[in-house]
Amino acid sequence: MWGFITCLNDILIPYLRGAFDLSYTQAMLVQFCFFGAYFIVSLPAGNLVGKLGFKKGIVTGLSVASFGCFLFYPASILEVYSLFLLALFVLASGITILQVSANPYVSALGPSKTASSRLTMTQAFNALGTTVAPFFGAWLIFSGTEHAITDASAVQIPYIMLASALMLLAVIFAYLKLPELGKKDISTQSTQKSWHFSHLKLGAVGIFLYVGAEVAIGSFLINFLAEPNIAGMAESQAANYIAYYWGGAMLGRFIGALIMQHIAAGKVLAVNAACSISLILLAVFLDGPVAMWSILAVGLFNSIMFPTIFSLAINDLGDAASHGAGVLCLAIVGGAIIPLIQGVLADLVGVQLAFILPIFCYAYIAYYGLIGSKPVTILKEGS
Repeated sequence: MWGFITCLNDILIPYLRGAFDLSYTQAMLVQFCFFGAYFIVSLPAGNLVGKLGFKKGIVTGLSVASFGCFLFYPASILEVYSLFLLALFVLASGITILQVSANPYVSALGPSKTASSRLTMTQAFNALGTTVAPFFGAWLIFSGTEHAITDASAVQIPYIMLASALMLLAVIFAYLKLPELGKKDISTQSTQKSWHFSHLKLGAVGIFLYVGAEVAIGSFLINFLAEPNIAGMAESQAANYIAYYWGGAMLGRFIGALIMQHIAAGKVLAVNAACSISLILLAVFLDGPVAMWSILAVGLFNSIMFPTIFSLAINDLGDAASHGAGVLCLAIVGGAIIPLIQGVLADLVGVQLAFILPIFCYAYIAYYGLIGSKPVTILKEGS
């Protein structure tokens, strides 16, 4: 569900851009408000989940996300862009609570050696939602129309449906019998101790840049494919092609989960980052089908990056792992900052050249996989 909702933003951006006549920078405020919630809500969410436990944390997250989806209805009636941004922030706050509950839970459900593989497998099902969402969004939001978008009414039905589905899930999880895990009192000592691990801090930067690059690419795909020198597609048609980007991520996660049972996760991460850089260079400097399929293929190599960086960053943290996971969830705010910067670049130099920005993000990720992810503690004395 959270993969579905996150990817639906890629459809929402060009739709709202047309409905409100926005610049690329203004349109990227969608991702800024959505992923900005991770920065603001992550630590409070971690404290909340620590008091409630994982099960009640999931129910709370689903309920808040449902309310956020419902807010799209009054926002579309009043036709105020700022209300859409508020609805996105509330929705993302619920998704943040889900992230803070689920990711450490999955990592704790087995040996630390295979945590990357296990989290990659669960992220593959997240990618199933991101693969289906473009078809759903293109069908219900753009409705196959070729004419100009004049209002925001088309979002009403999709987000009311999502609100209902999320509330139904909240009710189901409330009655499911699940292990009572996640309740804990995080000591001040373990909280301070986590900051002494360099691979955690470098991993937080990696999460920031990865999420930023992934979201920035997805956010501009429709506009990129609509460029005359790339594919010249109508937005309703281009929206369907986003599924190839996210579908590649889903396929890659299933494959990556198997590969990382045998090859070191850091090496796999570096190779994937290098492949992403090569593909983006083709998309920036070439035109037509080669550029189109190159940028779509980046999704395949994005696949294992988030779960791999996450698990490498919390490796060997001991009793500081819980706080470390909260720090990493904070870093998801990269999805708010990087797309906004790319929006500014797109207004200045055009959509195609603006894709230069993610290249720098993947260069750092390659460094982290090979060097920065090696556990090193700066704490020399004491605990």
